[in-house]
Amino acid sequence: MAWRHLPWHLFLRRGASSTGAGAVDFVPTSRPIDPSDLERLQAFVSQARRLFVITGAGLSTESGIPDYRSEGVGLYARTDRRPMQHIEFVRSAKSRQRYWARNYMGWPQFSSHRPNSAHLALRDWEAQGKVHWLVTQNVDALHSKAGHQHLTELHGCTHRVVCLGCGALTRREDLQRRFTEMNPGWAAEAGGVAPDGDVFLEDEQVLHFRVPPCQNCGGILKPEVTFFGDTVDRSTVQFVHDRLAESDALLVAGSSLQVYSSYRFLLAASEKQIPVAILNIGPTRADHLAQFRVSARCGAVLPTIQPC
Repeated sequence: MAWRHLPWHLFLRRGASSTGAGAVDFVPTSRPIDPSDLERLQAFVSQARRLFVITGAGLSTESGIPDYRSEGVGLYARTDRRPMQHIEFVRSAKSRQRYWARNYMGWPQFSSHRPNSAHLALRDWEAQGKVHWLVTQNVDALHSKAGHQHLTELHGCTHRVVCLGCGALTRREDLQRRFTEMNPGWAAEAGGVAPDGDVFLEDEQVLHFRVPPCQNCGGILKPEVTFFGDTVDRSTVQFVHDRLAESDALLVAGSSLQVYSSYRFLLAASEKQIPVAILNIGPTRADHLAQFRVSARCGAVLPTIQPC
């Protein structure tokens, strides 16, 4: 779809907020980096002429955004909460009310997160011609905020809102103003931040929260993201496969690749005999497909690698 390729600055504004020391709370522990691992990764990047990069939640945890699966610190480990399912959002007005109330409360903090040193390093690699294409599973817009140009947001972006009726696309910050206008005096006490920009609220806190319809057709508004249980648009998948076919090496940064929507590209790389390296704290689904894996923080490693 054409709107997937609209310039990011139509939807985002560069803010001055940063994450602060709390970012480390969402990063799992890791052992000291082995110098030989850094040398091996440096050689891998140096030899690549058209590097294809896949990033995941492990890149954004260092910006203070929690993830789902990290051992000990992920959402699944810390709470019994589970992410919104696509079918639940589409079928249930009460579920949409609950989702949007939580999202409304969490949006000011979530939208203020800034790119960290790993995002900026990858941006610099792209600027120097090393990165042919970058695919991110994250929906936080941090790669766009960092200035990436050759980018596909595989699962969409929370900074955009789409109407399920007419397909109209609007900025999330514009919807935030509509929420405020429709809910004067509404307030709730949040119980923690979730990975997709919402916060934890009790059901009784959202009973009177009002959700606006699409201004064009009165349809249902949804974040332009792929919820759990939904599938990535076929044209997007094909586009990514085409960019991978043009590449000569694949680097995974900050992802366990448990979701098939990204894992499929590792399978494709293996079939095409494209060499793979993985930078991630802990094992991944594709370790058997990689030449090697470095278990370390992306922010501690990527800025040290020279793209020459």
